[in-house]
Amino acid sequence: MCRSRAPWAWSGPLRDAALLAAHELNVAGGADGRPVELILVDGGAEPHVVAREVADLCAAGAVDVLTGFHTSDVHRAIEPLVAGRTPYVFTPPHEGGRRRPGVICIGTDPVQQLRTAIDWLVVHHHVRRWALIGNDYIWPQAMHRAAKPLIAGAAARVVLEQTVGLGEVSSMVGRLMDQLRRSRADAVLLSLVGRELVTFNAALRHAGLDHRLVRLSGSLEENGLLALGGDQTGTMYASMQSFASLQNDRRLGLAERYESLFGPEAPVLDAYAEGVYDGVHLVAALAADGTLAPDRLAGAAARLMADPAGDGVHLARAEGLDFAVVSPR
Repeated sequence: MCRSRAPWAWSGPLRDAALLAAHELNVAGGADGRPVELILVDGGAEPHVVAREVADLCAAGAVDVLTGFHTSDVHRAIEPLVAGRTPYVFTPPHEGGRRRPGVICIGTDPVQQLRTAIDWLVVHHHVRRWALIGNDYIWPQAMHRAAKPLIAGAAARVVLEQTVGLGEVSSMVGRLMDQLRRSRADAVLLSLVGRELVTFNAALRHAGLDHRLVRLSGSLEENGLLALGGDQTGTMYASMQSFASLQNDRRLGLAERYESLFGPEAPVLDAYAEGVYDGVHLVAALAADGTLAPDRLAGAAARLMADPAGDGVHLARAEGLDFAVVSPR
């Protein structure tokens, strides 16, 4: 199992979600009759370091399958070392594109995350001038590429595009605020991750730009919103596969089992953690189906997920410390 690359305090739900899935599977008899054991790998190091540790575990026969959450640059470093040998399920939103044999992604790609969100925000907030700000690696770059034609198709335009190295937002935040003011943007797509996203939103608040700018993120979830101290502006939005506020039977049941195992004070089971939970269960289903062979994995996973447990992609607005879903998938 690989957890978040960013060493932020709310990576706990990712681990706990994996533990919940393993617990449920083992209570039910394991995966294909074998107990599920988790080996946790810290995905917060440099991509090549994480990839080498994972490859060494695979070569030693210590793991049968990989699944988990980390940034796309870590994912792309791992993929060529394990493809065709060890099945690999990548769970968070991803950059899209083709995958090597035995590697599948169960999250959303940039177009899926942005299409409905951009259209809805243009219509409901009348935004026409967009800024694109993200970290400088694979996923944010893919988000920017996807956003440009979608924004143009909604009769709006991009007036600022900026990428910032991981860990560099704090040192550049003043310059970014100045660029936003000069651009006269009325909306900003934020493809920043972890603490970078919290730091940037806090700076927007301090600069008084949070009320004026409509903000859309494909990486903001409940624990990130809590780290920011919530938001009451009515202009902060997130586009994710799931939110804790969803009241469907599946989400309610999952939250109840999570709280039962980890207690009422456990961190929020956010969309990222839910993806890890689904990834572990998917691997077990593939093992039971006898389709963990890399050359059969993609087809079998597509068949097993043909009736997905989730509800697609949702657009939600921050309301205090929670999200309220405003647009269906």
